[in-house]
Amino acid sequence: MQEQHLFEYAVIRVVPRVEREEFINIGVILYCPKQAFLQARFKLDVARMAAFCSELDIDCLKDNISSFERICNGDKHAGAIARLDMASRFRWLTATRSTVVQPSKVHPGLCLDAELTLTKLFEQLVG
Repeated sequence: MQEQHLFEYAVIRVVPRVEREEFINIGVILYCPKQAFLQARFKLDVARMAAFCSELDIDCLKDNISSFERICNGDKHAGAIARLDMASRFRWLTATRSTVVQPSKVHPGLCLDAELTLTKLFEQLVG
């Protein structure tokens, strides 16, 4: 029987007007240290975003998501944060912030396969 491994994840949300606390889930980030796994998946439905908040700068949002992904992946050209170890990058990316792109609280779980778990969570929480 395979051993289950502890993982942590957060849902990534777009919060166009922070003061209203309304959001749309656009991604999931998952970290599993035993499997040396840190990945994020995103789905940006531009039409849905425009309907949700017409004044949202979609190009800026795309840039923010790209930066998030590059840091998550440890892209050496993405700045000092991206050069940190996986655990530190995950903690930085999931830290509470008042910006348009926000993580949920971090949730733990157990998994056999981190990539499969990320796929399942993404399908359940983002669609």
